Amino acid sequence: MSRIHDMPVYASRDDELDAALYNLWRRARLHLPMPMRIDLPPAKQMVLIVDRDHWEVVDQNQNDLPMLAWVDFQDAGRNSLHTPVPCTLNFYHYMASRLRGKALERLAEELEHRLKGTAD
Repeated sequence: MSRIHDMPVYASRDDELDAALYNLWRRARLHLPMPMRIDLPPAKQMVLIVDRDHWEVVDQNQNDLPMLAWVDFQDAGRNSLHTPVPCTLNFYHYMASRLRGKALERLAEELEHRLKGTAD
């Protein structure tokens, strides 16, 4: 996590994660090794790094320079599994917002795929 704490944040905003995706990630933390790297095609240099307490999109051609990060998940006291989970979305590059949707989509696909592999 030091990589994203050492970088200046271009912009930061409140965000909400879909409950289904957040719950999938929580299951993955229990069954899969963390951190995990997920490619973000077609941008071959971009990778989503999923860790135990944050997610970050990085440019692997620039020594994993952060572009976008989801941090500070507000799940304390969460008492229902169907409500969105607030978090903070940090931007480290002015064009990073273009990566958000694709990264979340790929995260859901890849977590489902990897979790099915552990169920066999």
